[in-house]
Amino acid sequence: MTIPETATAVAPWRDEVFAVLKGAGVKHVAYVPDAGHATAIRLAEADPDINAVVLTTEEEGIGYLAGAWLGGERGALLMQSSGVGNCINTLALPAVARLPLLMVVTMRGDWAEFNNWQNPMGQATEAALRLMGVMTWRADRPEDVGPLLRGAATMAFEGDAACAVLLGQRLIGEKEWVK
Repeated sequence: MTIPETATAVAPWRDEVFAVLKGAGVKHVAYVPDAGHATAIRLAEADPDINAVVLTTEEEGIGYLAGAWLGGERGALLMQSSGVGNCINTLALPAVARLPLLMVVTMRGDWAEFNNWQNPMGQATEAALRLMGVMTWRADRPEDVGPLLRGAATMAFEGDAACAVLLGQRLIGEKEWVK
């Protein structure tokens, strides 16, 4: 698969994701590799003040970030909507322990999805998160990313809440298979 130039062109909102995390005092960025998060991942890996941790599966990030919080540091989990399904049971940890959790979720199975395997979880992501007690906000326009993520970070870290900002596929850009 290749991603068309419109989806990979450097957009200011991509840098803003990292800037907001950094400004919120995030010291740990846990992630499963994802093209939609590539800029934030690259910037986190290059920042000596941030511990960027690649995960084998998304639910590992919830436990990792709980440990970081208990150790006095903030973190964020970057993942695709397909990974939300892997986290459902583990989302009980922040719900029961009242630990903060900040997630940034790139959407698949959303507008213009070419891979029908992504559709079921993509369509269920927001509802699944809400059912597990996670507050969600969706950004489909570049100008919404920074304010929504700053607000979610405040609610997570100052209010001990589980929060997720969903980055819609219209924002990220249409993907296509190239044969």
